[in-house]
Amino acid sequence: MESIFRPGLFAGDVAVVTGGGTGIGLAVARELGRLGARLALCGRRPEPLEAAAAALQAEGLEVHQGPADIRKPEQVEAFVDAVLARFGSVSVLVNNAGGQFPSPAEHLSPKGFEAVVRNNLLGTWTMTHAVARRAMIPARRGRIVNITAQVSRGFPGMAHTGAARAGVENLTRTLAVEWAVHGLRVNAVAPGIIKTSGTAQYPEEFLDMSRRATPLKRLGTAEEVSHLVTYLASPQADFVTGQVFAIDGGFGLWGSPWQIPDDVPQSPPYPVPE
Repeated sequence: MESIFRPGLFAGDVAVVTGGGTGIGLAVARELGRLGARLALCGRRPEPLEAAAAALQAEGLEVHQGPADIRKPEQVEAFVDAVLARFGSVSVLVNNAGGQFPSPAEHLSPKGFEAVVRNNLLGTWTMTHAVARRAMIPARRGRIVNITAQVSRGFPGMAHTGAARAGVENLTRTLAVEWAVHGLRVNAVAPGIIKTSGTAQYPEEFLDMSRRATPLKRLGTAEEVSHLVTYLASPQADFVTGQVFAIDGGFGLWGSPWQIPDDVPQSPPYPVPE
């Protein structure tokens, strides 16, 4: 039996990685590229994309990069145009682009909530639909991996992204059924707290509480997430579709960084027992 991560595993494949300039997206792009894929990276900010492309090209990898805001359909279509013009196909899509900010629900503005849902849910759908419709469905071949978050028990402190990511998980399962007839496999990876440049915006106290609430007592790495994404994007996962895989050190089974005080208000006739 051949190794899952053998050299040339993705030879002949073109992999689109959104949010590919930093963090998990860059780690995924690097691993897929080292295993033979030609890469197409997009993100909102051109500077990280250019730096990422230069670093990957210095390793001998073939990379196309272009700024695209996944919330804007016209930019997504233009990006897909450019990828197809250069490579002619797309066989792997990793929907990694997204973003959020920590906030208690009562402090979220309508604009802030909408912005995160547009980015994480609508943006994921816009890119997925464009790539599938224009490349994967006509070719009757493709693997889509959506990066979500650990939302199985809700997401206290980030209700906006919890709602959006739960939508992506449902979308993953729905598309896995609808698009099986086209030869597509659609799965999702739900990381816990991963130590990347993206977590730098979170208070150190939050990260420390997350570490203590994780049974394995540490944060994850971008490379660990990348290994799981690579498996799901590979032919070895051909009988896997519609699944959401947690990679969180057991966080979803046990702990929570959201603190609840002992003096929770009670409503009559339900007094707190002495």
